[in-house]
Amino acid sequence: MPSPIRPAVRNGRGAVSNPAGRFESSRAEAVDDGWGSLDEELPPLQTTVQPEPARSIITHNKSPDIPFDQSINPYRGCEHGCIYCYARPSHGFLNLSPGLDFETKLFYKADAARLLEEELSARNYRCSPITIGANTDPYQPIEREYRVTRSIIEVLARRRHPFSIITKSAMIERDIDLLAPLAKDNLVYTLMSVTTLSNDLKRTLEPRTASPAARLRAIRSLSEAGIPVGVMVAPVIPVLTDSELEKILEAAAVAGARSAGYVLLRLPYELKDLFGEWLEQHEPLKAKHVWSRLHDMRGGRDNDPRWGHRQRGEGQYADLLAQRFAAACARYGLKHRERFVHNTQLFVAGSTATAEDSRQLSLL
Repeated sequence: MPSPIRPAVRNGRGAVSNPAGRFESSRAEAVDDGWGSLDEELPPLQTTVQPEPARSIITHNKSPDIPFDQSINPYRGCEHGCIYCYARPSHGFLNLSPGLDFETKLFYKADAARLLEEELSARNYRCSPITIGANTDPYQPIEREYRVTRSIIEVLARRRHPFSIITKSAMIERDIDLLAPLAKDNLVYTLMSVTTLSNDLKRTLEPRTASPAARLRAIRSLSEAGIPVGVMVAPVIPVLTDSELEKILEAAAVAGARSAGYVLLRLPYELKDLFGEWLEQHEPLKAKHVWSRLHDMRGGRDNDPRWGHRQRGEGQYADLLAQRFAAACARYGLKHRERFVHNTQLFVAGSTATAEDSRQLSLL
């Protein structure tokens, strides 16, 4: 792979570089022009946000190892900057880099609420739980201003439509006023992702996410409000975070989590190069050990995309990880095999606008 343009560590950013996406027609590499340009201090990297025109809002999947078939992603790209994010390669479809572009060139779905209303109003729509945030985080920092996730929840609440939320942000506490009433009817389930309890590791691994303590606080707040909440230890990174598995589950259980899950580190497409670059920059003494352990769990490869294997891995160490997880769940009273059963019987079908119009006409 060509050398990325101006590789350097940016404070508050996860990726070390900004390599070209796999669909781009040109490549570039940094070259010293003799004037010391490669040694110049790089200017601050600003985040830009643009509206993304969308024709639909609900995404459908038929993956046998994913426990939902409908999802909504309010944003494309994610400012959290998690170096391990499997959504990074999707920026290539926009002719943008999965590196720094992914965490600095963001897009929001301005018409999300309207599109959702239209899709839920379709005559052929059949109610099935929707997962919010399956790709990028619905509560990343720009949600404070754009409130796309909030608008989606408001539509689902009016429709009495069941849904789940996956996030690693404490900003979810803002929406407890909407979530708590829905929880009483089993319409909502929440998952908090906790990768590590180490603040030092978090600062480079997932630089703009909430602190581990803030995530545990959010679990407690959700639980105390009567909102079912689980913890996702995701991803589990061999050598770097796998030793924390039991501690994370214990802390989440004490905070009020009811269930737990985990996903082994996945490195599709360009992500393996970005993660390798991050390792050499931030964990050089552990890099070879990380790759060795990961290859043992991925059949000798950097990544294994096969259904049934990609989430958990294979081999002795993967089996040991699964056993440790099951034992810890039993020890701390966390469910890990039972899926939350959403209530689909309360869904308000049809066009809400038509219903309101008919009620008005009946008064004339």
